[in-house]
Amino acid sequence: MDRVKPLDRAPAGHAPVPPPVGGVLWSVAGDVRALLMLPAALTLQVAHPAIGAGVDDHSVFRTDPWGRGERSLRSLQLWIYGGEEAAREGRRLRELHRTIQGTDAHGRRYHALTPAYYSWVHATGFPVYRHGLRLLARPLTEAQERQLYAEWLQVGRILGIHDRDMPQTIEAFWPYYRKVLAEEIESTAVVRELLDTDLPLPAPDRGPLPLRLALRLLWPVLRRPFLRARAFLTVGLMPPDAREAIGLEWTDAQERALRRFARVVRAVVPVLPERLRYLPLARKAREAARRAQR
Repeated sequence: MDRVKPLDRAPAGHAPVPPPVGGVLWSVAGDVRALLMLPAALTLQVAHPAIGAGVDDHSVFRTDPWGRGERSLRSLQLWIYGGEEAAREGRRLRELHRTIQGTDAHGRRYHALTPAYYSWVHATGFPVYRHGLRLLARPLTEAQERQLYAEWLQVGRILGIHDRDMPQTIEAFWPYYRKVLAEEIESTAVVRELLDTDLPLPAPDRGPLPLRLALRLLWPVLRRPFLRARAFLTVGLMPPDAREAIGLEWTDAQERALRRFARVVRAVVPVLPERLRYLPLARKAREAARRAQR
């Protein structure tokens, strides 16, 4: 993650290109530590009333939480590691969201593809990655941070977001971000549900059969500790200004516990074998890139 890779831009009329092989996102998006950061980004997304209402009204996150999580993770991985499939996945997502509309908790009409709403869903990834990497890996250099933002703009293009609807520089991003936090973000019903530590969450139904059977048997004991851990990491890995905007409580004792946990993660993950450190799509893409360089 030390080298800054040049970015490719798709020629006019061509499909947008994914972030570059060997770039910042290539290094971090498929790392297992990204799994710890994702709930913070998802919660920040649904803290926007329109997005929260869309998820509340149209998502299957209550009836199929593990399946939805698996599909969302695969989609995100395709944006970075999918090659030509990245643009197809972006088009599929836009088509999926075309019919998502309704009224939010304030009585305001929303549509999922309204640029301000769709762009916010995309925008949340950058500050969460930036904050999470400081804790779970190492702080980005200024050059890496700018590279990460430029690559995240490429992800936005894959999702079909126009450049005019995304701040084009870091200097433009932070005023936009702070304005949304100050004027739009709140503790929506979906935020509160995602942080509920007594949620009737079903046992995981993905993974090898022996693991699923064991978890189903142990889930009455594991459910609440899992939900408490998820809530702790969701709030802890959310940027502090976003946490404050939503009104989420975070104590000094919790911060100390998070930093102890982060020290363990920083020590353990880098020494894991690649098959354990990287998610499947990322691992396959990394193997293909190495073969191409031989």
